[in-house]
Amino acid sequence: MLAFILSALDAAGCRVLHCSDPSEAPFRISFEAPDGERLGIIAYAFLANSRTTRNRPVDEHRFQVKYGPKTGELHELWQDPFGLYTTLFLGINPERGFFVAADPVLHSPTRFFISVEFKEQQVQAILDRGWLSWERQKRSKDGLEEPAEVMVGGLPDQFLRYVRFERAAKGLDTGHRGLLADKVAELECLSIPRQETDAGASVGSAGLHQLATEFQLTEAEILDLIESAPRLKMAVRGWVAETHLLRQLAGLPAITECTAIEEDGRPDLRVSLRGGRPLLIECKNILRRPYADGSYRLDFQRTRAAKGNPCSRYYTTAEFEVVAACLHPQTEQWDFRYALTRDLDPHEHCPGRLSNRARIDSRWGQDVVSVLERALI
Repeated sequence: MLAFILSALDAAGCRVLHCSDPSEAPFRISFEAPDGERLGIIAYAFLANSRTTRNRPVDEHRFQVKYGPKTGELHELWQDPFGLYTTLFLGINPERGFFVAADPVLHSPTRFFISVEFKEQQVQAILDRGWLSWERQKRSKDGLEEPAEVMVGGLPDQFLRYVRFERAAKGLDTGHRGLLADKVAELECLSIPRQETDAGASVGSAGLHQLATEFQLTEAEILDLIESAPRLKMAVRGWVAETHLLRQLAGLPAITECTAIEEDGRPDLRVSLRGGRPLLIECKNILRRPYADGSYRLDFQRTRAAKGNPCSRYYTTAEFEVVAACLHPQTEQWDFRYALTRDLDPHEHCPGRLSNRARIDSRWGQDVVSVLERALI
């Protein structure tokens, strides 16, 4: 695995400055990119294969997270508090020449000997396209759905792109991680070798204008963005959904109070209509991939469940009155749809909890004031 990473960096024109001993895990590597930027990675890398396993699908690939004995203990995936090193969590298939990566934040803490599965169809798409992203949904041992996650995969010549993607994607919700992965792929057609840029070569004006419109940046900033993938983070994360929601609601005459709640585990906003009691709103981003009929999908659950209570990852109607679904991961506009929690479907297996599979349908409205008025009835 280490040889694969070093070879991929070398092929991208990077100069490795330091590499930890192959017998140590995770791998620690620092290197200089072709543009002179120095980066560091902490790579939790595991062998990916498609070995036939009894009672498993024949088209299944997997990588098994395994360092040391199977103790059942939880292990934190290290993140550099200073932001100098980027943490990677990936499987590598050196035989077929590709890598597949999961979200290191979502997977921390992790147990050893768990497997991360994917399909031959996704492997073929990676081999054909060079870079691929998709959503993975899995169930816990209790049979309950865990949060959806965005996987990315690539060929060795995409490894530097992957490092910069993961640096920019750290901490993003699933919808915006998917959006960022798609945008990274779209930027490939606009990539400019540094020496050509310095010589005055330019990107097609139509492509520049399109990106400038999408990201609300100037064309000069787009050129800068192309050479620095982490700048994408500013475009999709600089103004988070809660900030946009707060601004929009605070500007409505019918709303007399609109306050952000800065407490972990609490809803995002407290709002009041004129003469009404305070109401609580939880803001969630939709997923990047819609349902088959085109309907927006909301993965309506917490990232973690309380120990010994797997159902605690799902919300109850008593926690807040209104859910605001941000459409930005798909529409790239800061638009919202609103629903009362009492109108949403109950969870199939957890009494008193709300289903994590929320479809944005006729129960969701664009007029937040009318939804809030209904909440007061």
